[in-house]
Amino acid sequence: MASGLNANKLMSEIKITQYDFDPDSTESTAVGWVDMRDFSKFLVAFFRTVGTSNITLLIKAATSAAGANAQTIVTKTISAQPNAVGDYVFLECLAEQIAQVAATSGYALRYVSAYISFATNTDEGVVTYVQGGPRFAYDGLTADYVS
Repeated sequence: MASGLNANKLMSEIKITQYDFDPDSTESTAVGWVDMRDFSKFLVAFFRTVGTSNITLLIKAATSAAGANAQTIVTKTISAQPNAVGDYVFLECLAEQIAQVAATSGYALRYVSAYISFATNTDEGVVTYVQGGPRFAYDGLTADYVS
């Protein structure tokens, strides 16, 4: 029997966003900048949808939502490449790691983005961000997006 209760427990404790990643390039490309001001954890998932080439995956933090003064926070060492449709890999960082890089770089880093490069410019994937440890949990951190 279905309950009329709509708990939204996870959706009030984490923020999930997804991106169709098709850069048409082999350059390391920012997926999308998100604000980490009210979160303590950041997770990136890359899911292969097209192609078979190797990837590089890292997380950078910046001083603005446009990626100004971007600094590398963590890089994924990928021993088994996600080189088939349906393969996926994860990478995460903590706000403490961002603060450490901010202290050594002298920049007030607040925004984060995954950076991905493909060995072949026709490859594609889906990238999912999960931001956790919110300062304020409330219904609606994760919401539907339909354009």
